[in-house]
Amino acid sequence: MVFAFRGGMDNNHDLHGNAPDSSSVALLIIDMINDLEFEDAELIFDAALAAAGRIAELKKRARAAGIPVIYSNDNFGRWRSDFREVTEHVLNDGVLGQPLAELLRPDEDDYFVLKPKHSAFFATTMETLLRYLGARQLILTGIATDICVLFSANDAYMRDFELLVPSDCVAANLAEENEHALEYIERVLKADIRPSGQLDLWGMVQAAPAVTVGTPTSR
Repeated sequence: MVFAFRGGMDNNHDLHGNAPDSSSVALLIIDMINDLEFEDAELIFDAALAAAGRIAELKKRARAAGIPVIYSNDNFGRWRSDFREVTEHVLNDGVLGQPLAELLRPDEDDYFVLKPKHSAFFATTMETLLRYLGARQLILTGIATDICVLFSANDAYMRDFELLVPSDCVAANLAEENEHALEYIERVLKADIRPSGQLDLWGMVQAAPAVTVGTPTSR
């Protein structure tokens, strides 16, 4: 599990890279660089492709507002691979998920965290990275709403992050599974699930100044 182009310890402020050094908001893209080469993947493909287009637009807006983008991705059991290898595989090997990766091709200054299990937080560097950024609010997008997005949202909630899960930027195998997961995320995890087009990203950034690096966050 890695995050690329950024790093350091709390007392090494000069190791954080070029930009952004800090942000109160972070956009997470969960498992969208995905070959979809698994059983029943065709069930999620159309919904995932539609979500990918909206996530791509949301990513453009986030970058314009100075919000960092973090790709949280399975390693697909390829324990010797890194995120670039995963991306190259999905883009170039003729897999079902290639159209998603083409819409959401990572930029050089994005962050990357490979995860071994469902949650973006379990056994990864995610929490450390978010602390360095000073993030308080997380925008979670990706697949599947009822599995990896839900597990990640639950772990983020337990760490006192404020959650936004745009309902048009997530997908599950079945529409009812997607709806049930979103209802749970909104009711139990107190997430804002309004569609991405209704999110005022500039307002979010301006309303919540970034926390000093290394400072615990709380609601």
